[in-house]
Amino acid sequence: MDVRRADERYSGGDAAAGIESRHAFSFGPHYDPGNLRFGALIACNEERLAPGAGFDEHPHSHTEIVTWVAEGELTHRDTAGHETTVRAGDVQRLSSAGGVRHVERNEGPAPLTFVQMWLAPRDPGGDPAYEIVRGIADSTPYAVPEAGAMLHVRRLTAGERTAVPDGAYVYVHVVRGAVRLDGEELGAGDAARVTDAEGVDAVAVVDGEVLVWEMAAG
Repeated sequence: MDVRRADERYSGGDAAAGIESRHAFSFGPHYDPGNLRFGALIACNEERLAPGAGFDEHPHSHTEIVTWVAEGELTHRDTAGHETTVRAGDVQRLSSAGGVRHVERNEGPAPLTFVQMWLAPRDPGGDPAYEIVRGIADSTPYAVPEAGAMLHVRRLTAGERTAVPDGAYVYVHVVRGAVRLDGEELGAGDAARVTDAEGVDAVAVVDGEVLVWEMAAG
């Protein structure tokens, strides 16, 4: 298990424009050849947008982009004609495939915090696709078969124990609160990369929310 702390993330964004970004993997000017991906996961970005701030239209290709809103509301628009407001508890996925452009903004009155995760598809190319699942439940994993991956959401109360899925690659990201994972305490923004996970449990130190990616080998 490889634990990465919140303060080890690469800082980005534009403070003057109301954008704060924290990247878990090699990103943009922060190139690190030893931190390019884990399993299918190639990015796990924590984004904070002040009211009125956002990312203007920009391109993506050959990437499965999954977004989880922690607080506030995210407005998404893309060149495939989708316009959506993503709220806390929703899972949004944009399959950029052969190429798509999109806009992400905070058009609400309150600060926006979201986690955006990028996965490499097994077969690049094809046509872009979009999906949003409203109010996903803890017991309903979200599958991304194009990347051989499954997202599990865990909302835990203090002292509660939950099993981490077994898998070739398991990535655990703490959105809020704190958990103890195989003897290591993880706080908000911390993450653990577990290879060949088997019989691993997470125990909530305080109330919290955790995102868990279960990814196949290859």
